[in-house]
Amino acid sequence: MAHHMLTGEIEMYQKGEGGHAAESEGVIWRIHHAFNRQFEKMRNIYRRHLVWAFDHRGVLAALFIVFCVATMGLGLLVGRDFFPYVDSGQMRLHVRAPEGTRIEETERIYAGVEAEIRRLIPANQLRTIVDNIGLPTSGINLAYGDIATIGSSDGVILIALRENHDPTQEYERQLRDDLREKFPQETFFFMAANITNQILNFGIPSPIDIQVLGRNAKATFATAEEISRRVAVIPGAVDVHLRQEMTAPVVEVNVDRTEANQAGLTERDVANSMFISLSSSGQVAPNQWLNPLNGVSYQISVQTPQYRIDSFDALRLTPITGATGNTTTLLKNVSHMRRSSLPVIVNHYNVQPVFDVYANIDRRDLGGVAGDIDRVLQKVKLPAGVTTKVRGQVETMESSFIRLGLGMLFAILLVYLLMVINFQSWLDPFIILMAIPGALSGILWMLFLTGTTLNVPSLMGCIMAIGVATANSILMVVFANDEQSAGKSAREAAISAGYTRIRPVIMTALAMIIGMAPMALAMGEGGEQNAPLGRAVIGGLILATFSTLFFVPIMYSFLRTKAPVNLDRQIEEEYHEGEQFA
Repeated sequence: MAHHMLTGEIEMYQKGEGGHAAESEGVIWRIHHAFNRQFEKMRNIYRRHLVWAFDHRGVLAALFIVFCVATMGLGLLVGRDFFPYVDSGQMRLHVRAPEGTRIEETERIYAGVEAEIRRLIPANQLRTIVDNIGLPTSGINLAYGDIATIGSSDGVILIALRENHDPTQEYERQLRDDLREKFPQETFFFMAANITNQILNFGIPSPIDIQVLGRNAKATFATAEEISRRVAVIPGAVDVHLRQEMTAPVVEVNVDRTEANQAGLTERDVANSMFISLSSSGQVAPNQWLNPLNGVSYQISVQTPQYRIDSFDALRLTPITGATGNTTTLLKNVSHMRRSSLPVIVNHYNVQPVFDVYANIDRRDLGGVAGDIDRVLQKVKLPAGVTTKVRGQVETMESSFIRLGLGMLFAILLVYLLMVINFQSWLDPFIILMAIPGALSGILWMLFLTGTTLNVPSLMGCIMAIGVATANSILMVVFANDEQSAGKSAREAAISAGYTRIRPVIMTALAMIIGMAPMALAMGEGGEQNAPLGRAVIGGLILATFSTLFFVPIMYSFLRTKAPVNLDRQIEEEYHEGEQFA
């Protein structure tokens, strides 16, 4: 009796009755009690709706299943990307003049392009413009990379914007349209400017690289040109261009070996003399001179001034000297010259000649454009011995999606098998996994409504949302099993589990949603990279919470018709029976 009186007094004190305790409580406790009163009202409302749902459980379960199945179709509308675009405030514009343009003329073209860029981008948003024209002087830089610059007629313009600038992609679209109109003879395409996309592209200029391979270079090049024209009209495909150029103007010097032999010269002597005259002696005979005054070595090179070689007649007067230095003649005496054309660059892949058609993406997802490109390649009639292959970021995205998808399926299977061992039942883990369709549907709807694509970060968020949804569903099923073991029916146990476990379920989901909100809003520098992860988690948990509170209890009442066997209690009862028998 004393115990019950003491308990009643404690409850009265906590409620603020009879002892004026509530008046002495602080603001935090008053907020706490007010929140509890509102939460209890909400929980009672939830109980009434759950009872109504059980009265119509067949229809609601069927509607929810149809909704989840139909939502899977959103995956086709959401689109696929490898990683989301990050607005770094930087642009890399590649400008290619007509083949054979001299570097001084290329520089004048770049000056005009730079003036147009300054006209389109306001001065208060433009920080720097840097031009890199032509190839590097050292061949080492070319040996360790496969850069987009292939000659003196092209190069890269690096554009950096100030902080708080307008969207970089809008400037790229303006420049793409304006420059092609103002400079119709030049080729323009944007390359990845930030380090993330450069790594994802594996060094190539664009995320899509259509490689056309074949032994017959002319037939392969013609096929690559046809593919380039067809890909250029695909919606979302921009900056489509063929990397290799085949008609660079050159001067062919054909050595007459008979006349050279009569002059005591070889074809190698002619080549070395022309190398020295046109490209300096540093190319064939590097020479260093050590200054004894300061101890510094200087490279000594000999070369004919370029302004003196301005015609065929001037080139024919190039002196040709033999290896011994005793024989000298003019180039016109041992050779014949004519104009011709040759490829600017020659590429091979697995020994075979290869031509690369590059394509960039704008206002569309990478997976959608890649799908259209595959359909175009199926329609192109390939000559004998010519094959095509799509590489670049697309290939890596496809393999990553397959691996993440398989990893997610195996993770669900592994969790199911672990729960089978823990629950000693095949049925209870299956009921627990009923929250996963709701989580997947919520993820797709959130990505669709926010204009976010399926990518690696959003798939990682999908895994996180499924994990939290599964944990909340475990709370429901475990409590319902305990209630049913105590003698309640499956319906009563499910309703009691929902009414009792609504607080931890909502608390867990809400904590995750609030924590992911800043990430989902892409706050901070480079926030676009992780925004899909936060959006996927929030969307998945919102719908997964409703499926945990309604769909999981309904499926429990359908599937768990008998009370689960409590193995611990059964073992304990058998143990006591054994003791009594003994």
